[in-house]
Amino acid sequence: MTPNRRDPEAASRSGTRTIHDLPAGLSMLPWELPRVFLGIDGASATHGEAGTWILPVPYEATASWGTNTRRGPRAIIDASRYVELYDHELDRDPSGEGVYTFPALELERGAAGRAMAEMERAFGLVLDAAAGRRVIMLGGEHSVSAPAILAHAARCDERLAVLQLDAHLDLRDTFDGSPYSHACAMGRVIDRVDLVSVGVRGIGAEEWKVVQERDHVVAFTGEAIAEDDAWIDEAVAALGDPVYLTFDVDFFDPALVPSTGTPEPGGGNWRQTTKFLRRVFAERRVVGVDVVEHAPIAGLAAPDFLVAKLVYKIIGYWSEGIR
Repeated sequence: MTPNRRDPEAASRSGTRTIHDLPAGLSMLPWELPRVFLGIDGASATHGEAGTWILPVPYEATASWGTNTRRGPRAIIDASRYVELYDHELDRDPSGEGVYTFPALELERGAAGRAMAEMERAFGLVLDAAAGRRVIMLGGEHSVSAPAILAHAARCDERLAVLQLDAHLDLRDTFDGSPYSHACAMGRVIDRVDLVSVGVRGIGAEEWKVVQERDHVVAFTGEAIAEDDAWIDEAVAALGDPVYLTFDVDFFDPALVPSTGTPEPGGGNWRQTTKFLRRVFAERRVVGVDVVEHAPIAGLAAPDFLVAKLVYKIIGYWSEGIR
């Protein structure tokens, strides 16, 4: 299989390169695809023209079992160059609105608290510069979601609703001695946002107590979503507006995505996931998205591709659902 970006007749695949600043007269030589999401080039891949901005944040500091989430953003971006740009479900090419990919954001590697403060400040600056464009962050471990959510919450007039697709609630106050662990990501934001968690099945007793005691926290377990699709109506109804989507890839059944640090048996499948996400983007005002915790496995490309296609589906649904 070759990247479809080689087609010289395809939109945004010819003309002057904008990703790399090449010497005069050399832009039309057959250079490798740019290492950006979907491999697209041209004006639609510039920050000024693109409707979607991709922000890679390969941060990993608090992994509690498997590691390698720091390599997740690059693996997703590399695999994305093989995703077909025409989406038959939507009957269009969502990349036509343009996708810009930032260089990776390198956070401080010392104290996690300082890294999270650096992340919140940086993400806020990105949001301000985006001026309403769609921003999708690619992690890295789930800890980076908390400062991104807080940056969004600070910019919303209404109370922000967070939709968390995840095998875990991540509601611990501390884990392994740190309040900034990936296992505490939602614990860092729970006082500022409403939370709807879907697919959870690795749950600590203290986390479940939070769900039971707080009216603004709703959870749909892995068992609940396995029965039928009735949960989709309930989960959409539980969501407020606006919505921030945080998607930990261990939400999926590990048979689909084994490439994550803390896999849990059971989990979502592709069909129900895309069906649910399309409903969310159609019926709620989504203001931000992250996809985190992909830990690529050498020699196993299928999960990289699945996560890349998930991100592209999100771009398609989001651009379709803008109100």
